[in-house]
Amino acid sequence: MMKEQKRYFLTEDQLPRQWYNIQAEMVNKPLPLLDPKTRQPLTADDLSVLFAKECAKQELDTEHAWIDIPEEVQRRYRYYRSTPLVRAYALEQALGTPAHIYFKNESVNPLGSHKLNSAIPQCYYCKQEGVTNVTTETGAGQWGVALSYAAKTFGLECAVYQVKISMQQKPYRSSIMRTFGATVTGSPSMSTRAGKDIITREPNHPGSLGTAISEAVELATTTPDCKYTLGSVMNHVSLHQTIIGLEAEKQMAMAGESPDTIIACFGGGSNFGGLAFPFMRHQLRGDKKIDFIAAEPASCPKLTKGKFQYDFGDAAGYTPLLPMYTLGHDFKPVNIHAGGLRYHGAGTIVSQLLKDGYMRGVDIPQLESFDAGLLFARTEGIIPAPESCHAIAATIREAKKCKETGEEKVILFCLSGHGLIDMTAYDSFLNGDLINYVPNA
Repeated sequence: MMKEQKRYFLTEDQLPRQWYNIQAEMVNKPLPLLDPKTRQPLTADDLSVLFAKECAKQELDTEHAWIDIPEEVQRRYRYYRSTPLVRAYALEQALGTPAHIYFKNESVNPLGSHKLNSAIPQCYYCKQEGVTNVTTETGAGQWGVALSYAAKTFGLECAVYQVKISMQQKPYRSSIMRTFGATVTGSPSMSTRAGKDIITREPNHPGSLGTAISEAVELATTTPDCKYTLGSVMNHVSLHQTIIGLEAEKQMAMAGESPDTIIACFGGGSNFGGLAFPFMRHQLRGDKKIDFIAAEPASCPKLTKGKFQYDFGDAAGYTPLLPMYTLGHDFKPVNIHAGGLRYHGAGTIVSQLLKDGYMRGVDIPQLESFDAGLLFARTEGIIPAPESCHAIAATIREAKKCKETGEEKVILFCLSGHGLIDMTAYDSFLNGDLINYVPNA
């Protein structure tokens, strides 16, 4: 007999009032960001040329474990938070596993993904600073949508560079951005020096997050009263996303359980860090051992096959040098449908934690990810984003191990977004048109 699905919510007075800054408790802090010209560590003042001053400060903060969420940001969070923690009984039954599977459902806010958790504070800080324009890159479009909405709510103009192939694969996301008033340009484009150089070298370049970052950074540094914002990779973005894990901690306690395994998909690290970092603080303190798993696409495996080194965050070399696991900033990812995961590098915090053995990465082939997405949709009734399918696939792998061993582990994963604007990808999969890819040479 099917058990009734259980959902756990927090009341308004239970919502977190602070974000968790894992940098303050890491044994080995992330290596510093470097100026590419001088190779000297960058200061918050240096970074504030690109980012809002408060974001630049948060980026380099290795002292304060808890950072207050501004009242205005809390107010806007309450519009859609808390998001539910759900016990996936139907998925458990379909797998025949003794594992208890929970997912934190970030797909339920009006924009459909976790990205709004950082878009709101970034736009808030820009507005407080007197900035009038924000710009960014986006892959599949979840971040571009979130920023477009947040910018409009704070009265900011927004320009988005969307990866060209993702723009073609997911045309409705760019339509949503324009609905919120953003200007959307496919990258690489002829509107920036970086874009022109890329098109000159390769006229049919499909674009990547690296190319889109280059164009957005160039626009931000050449436009008055304009700041660059981004939806992953950087430390302050993961900081804002810890609202996910902080809520999940309280909700798991309501369920009377504690996770043995925590899983999230991985592009640059925002939703993985958002879910994992609050739980990882207990591991850093020696309180509990948890298996943290970052699920990346097999076609873009920076965690499992990349090198730990300093590298640029973009294709043109405009960004600071970041200490990261990377496939190289000139890596050109293939055109998988999980556009948000097609990024060459990992954030500096995650890279250091991986290097120190606190977590591990797994790579998921495209077909396995969509198989997992279909099973989840058919059991739990939610069509997941292609990115989230990677987390589900990794969860299924772990649940099957429990079936083999008889272990009753508790697995928690992040459903970072829904796939209702990704149905062309599902059509392609159901029609047998998708294939697995290996990284380009």
